[in-house]
Amino acid sequence: MKVSLAGYNVDTTVLGELEKKAGKRQDITPEVLSAAYSRISRDPRVITEIRKSAREEVERSRASNSTIIFKMGHHSVAEHAVFNFDIIGLSRLAMEDLEKFRLCSYTEKSQRYITLDKDFVIPDEIKNTRFEGLFTEMIREQNETYFELFEKLKNHVFTKYAELAQDPKKYSLLEGWAKEDARYVTALATESQAGLTVNARNMELMLRRFASHPLSEVQALGRQLYAQIADVAPSIVIFHQANDRDRNTYPELAKLAARFTKKAAAAGKEYVQLVEYTRDGETIIAASLLHASSNLPYEQCKAIAKKLPRRELENIFKGSWKNLQFYDSMLREFEYVNLTYNIVLSATCFGQLKRHRMATLTSQNYDPALGVTVPAAIAEIGMDRQFMSIVNKTNKVYADIKKKIPLAAPYILTNAHRKRVLMRVNGRELYHISRLREDAHAQWDIRNVSGAMAARARKAMPLVFALACGKDKYNETYKKIFGKLPKVVQAELPGARKIKK
Repeated sequence: MKVSLAGYNVDTTVLGELEKKAGKRQDITPEVLSAAYSRISRDPRVITEIRKSAREEVERSRASNSTIIFKMGHHSVAEHAVFNFDIIGLSRLAMEDLEKFRLCSYTEKSQRYITLDKDFVIPDEIKNTRFEGLFTEMIREQNETYFELFEKLKNHVFTKYAELAQDPKKYSLLEGWAKEDARYVTALATESQAGLTVNARNMELMLRRFASHPLSEVQALGRQLYAQIADVAPSIVIFHQANDRDRNTYPELAKLAARFTKKAAAAGKEYVQLVEYTRDGETIIAASLLHASSNLPYEQCKAIAKKLPRRELENIFKGSWKNLQFYDSMLREFEYVNLTYNIVLSATCFGQLKRHRMATLTSQNYDPALGVTVPAAIAEIGMDRQFMSIVNKTNKVYADIKKKIPLAAPYILTNAHRKRVLMRVNGRELYHISRLREDAHAQWDIRNVSGAMAARARKAMPLVFALACGKDKYNETYKKIFGKLPKVVQAELPGARKIKK
């Protein structure tokens, strides 16, 4: 066996410095890797030789890529080309569209850890209209309130957690708690930044979606992304123009839906509802575990699992969990059950939940009629009335803008405003969400939502989700099931928070 490192991410500044010293080179493009790997299935040469040939004949490599992707339809070869982008000055609202793509990687500026400045996006739809002054004035008030909240919340948490405040190393943690609650009053127009890693196949899909998007900010993002790669890799991003599927499908569905839903009243007071789930989930997972551990067909394994007494079913699940630590993922067989949730949540919480991209997540528009999520600490410092005063002003500005420019109106809404989402997860992914988001150091809003999701899952399938909990509760939960701690015990999780906020 021989393994060679064929390439890796390099900062473009470094590439530029190298080109200054050695001269411009045509082969500094990820296209050569796509072209080389596309030939592996039919070229008998060793891969290293194929790559050498691709580097030496870049134009031929590009022609090969175009033929294989465009004419033969083998888009997977484009996945070997990977790009890294700095996304700067994008609004929080548009960031949601950027981060919809499941097979990309994102790291976004966190409003929990960074003190916000006053930078915000004025959407093109609002610029030079009679609403521009109203828009900017409302955001100015929101931002002023943010800084006032931050200072009062900072004093509050340093007093409330006086023991932690004695340690200077905890100052940033305590300030973070103040920031994460103060940000609920800031607008979705607030500027953010993110690092994006994407392969060329997903880049092409992203560009099509952005070109077809109704918001000018998202369209502009797509144009800038394409401009960065057009000369570097022209042969592997081909279908990037707007199309009818992405431009027209949802607007046409919205018109159709209005015929059936305009007279219906919104119902349901629960913010997290389990609306569908795999009814015989315990039997299905037990059967799939038997299937993976025997030579029997699935139908026979399921018939056996159905007849097993409860104690034996429990033994199968215990056998799948016995050797797990808090950092281990659940076995893949847990993906055979699904749960669908209807969730009403804040923009802040949605920003965290949408990162779980192995789920199916669709959402409605932000809707002031759903109310807002107000951090408990806001009331504790006596600022809840002022907070709601800003929310009410924001709602009025939103309503005024929506009458004339409905697409741009959501920019003015805050991180506290809510939307309704439909989320489908398999059992394995729900375990992952529970481990990460129910943990004591998770942000309280997402902790509440993930805790409700796990609680409803345990009620529907108590055996399947008996071990679902945050990382900080893992040893305790494991002990309840097995009567002892896991074999390897970590006394304290790194960075664990001993006091819940």
